[in-house]
Amino acid sequence: MRIQKKITVENPELFKKKLLQWSLQFNDVSWLDSNDYNQNYSSYDALLAVDAFTCIQTDFMDSFDKLKEYQKTTDDWIFGYLSYDLKNDTEDLKSTNFDGLNFPDLYFFQPKKLFLLKGNEVEIHYLKMVENDIDHDLNSIKYSVDSSEEQRDQDIKIKLRIHKDEYFNKVDRMLEYIHKGAIYEANFCQEFFAENTTINPLTTYFKLNRISNPPFASFFKFNNNFLLSASPERYLKRTNNSVISQPIKGTAKRADNSIDDNILIQSLSKDEKERSENIMIVDLVRNDLSKTAIKGSVKVEELCKIYTFDQVHHMISTITSEVDKNINPIDIIRTTFPMGSMTGAPKISAMKIIEELEETKRGLYSGTVGYFRSNGDFDFNVVIRSILYNASKKYVSYSVGSAITAKSDPLKEYEECLIKAKAMREVLEN
Repeated sequence: MRIQKKITVENPELFKKKLLQWSLQFNDVSWLDSNDYNQNYSSYDALLAVDAFTCIQTDFMDSFDKLKEYQKTTDDWIFGYLSYDLKNDTEDLKSTNFDGLNFPDLYFFQPKKLFLLKGNEVEIHYLKMVENDIDHDLNSIKYSVDSSEEQRDQDIKIKLRIHKDEYFNKVDRMLEYIHKGAIYEANFCQEFFAENTTINPLTTYFKLNRISNPPFASFFKFNNNFLLSASPERYLKRTNNSVISQPIKGTAKRADNSIDDNILIQSLSKDEKERSENIMIVDLVRNDLSKTAIKGSVKVEELCKIYTFDQVHHMISTITSEVDKNINPIDIIRTTFPMGSMTGAPKISAMKIIEELEETKRGLYSGTVGYFRSNGDFDFNVVIRSILYNASKKYVSYSVGSAITAKSDPLKEYEECLIKAKAMREVLEN
């Protein structure tokens, strides 16, 4: 049972910053922020969930069934993440690569305290046991101390898990698989990392969010594990009986002036290699959505549309479907996971080759963060453009990837990875 209260704030941006600063006192924090990006499918500008009443933490074994039972039992809002390695639950696959972060494969919690922001209106939903905290918390938020500009106490030395020549060799091997017909496309990723490193997670998140300004940003904390995400990509959203997926495939850098920037947009929109990447994943997503969709309801609303972000231009397609009201929300996730934009086609073969050629267990990178409501609605991003931090191990990690197809040039793929990594590197190296 949740007690609700509505308030109006004069300065939503200032309130958001203070709200997130206040949230750090809790072991469990989930912050999801659209950064006022003009989206056709948004329900809220931002959401904050804190202070776990219940939670579920598990490895990949029977993970979707466990999550389904947890979601049914709580019958409430739950916030959390599914790591890429839940692929091992849905298919006969494995993850044996190096893991420097050691996050659980799945983590969700039922928050005692929930804030939903839209414009200058804030809906506050507290479990009944803490309803008397609302006024006290609002006062604490008002006077929360801003530590977002604190300086870190050490330089950060970023290392590469795969060096440049080795990257070229691995892409060549992936191209051999493509030329032999084993796959058409696969997303090949590489990790950048720092050891024995301490960062201020909130300061780092604020800096990353400020220079990227993405529509699916997230700050997630559980105990000493942190996700600082500037994701531009939605994985999957359900509203009533409607489901939407918006995969990204196709990237171009930004230019310093509008004339050159428009040239880059036009070049990306007409790039045959980028369009073929995108269309292959659209076909994969259509197939995945059809597993739970009402027959004939899967539609491509947008194909290869160019969206501009602060750091890059992206080619994004929008695919929708309608589902029966009795379809369990976890089953919609299970039958589409992991998302096609981070795997390849055919999906299972691509994931096997990815595991063979990559050096790092993906974990939460290329997984998803979001929420379920008690009515079965949900919204999840794709965990890309993200910094992962295990404070106990003092290990910092970010990964980037690109889609390899028959038309791929290894050097251009490497350069695309560096474009995608730019914001994270700037933030960490200051």
